[in-house]
Amino acid sequence: MTDNNAAMDPNGLFREENYTDQKMGAIRKLIPVKADGSDDPDRETQFFGSAQVMTPMGAVPLNFALDGDTIGEAASDFADKAQIAVEEAGREIERMRREQASKIVVPGQGGGMGAPGGGIIT
Repeated sequence: MTDNNAAMDPNGLFREENYTDQKMGAIRKLIPVKADGSDDPDRETQFFGSAQVMTPMGAVPLNFALDGDTIGEAASDFADKAQIAVEEAGREIERMRREQASKIVVPGQGGGMGAPGGGIIT
């Protein structure tokens, strides 16, 4: 790869730890590290939750940031942030459904030149 934008930033690295309760989902803990692999106390640890919700179209993955300084605090924040992610996903699915429904072409209801019910009136 010769594109400089594709290079990893040695000053922006994180070590990842994964946690799960095997019921609700998983939590990723991202610990900032220096280029030599040692912990970087100048940057904050980040937590991200992941889960999936079943829809008529199948499973939809959800990913969301969690608040907290410890894995326990992040786990306590999981339910609230997962609920927000489910609501946002529901709104997005409904938006996509409406968008697709508006694209349904009904014969005889317009269209371009040469299409049934379309064309130029002379």
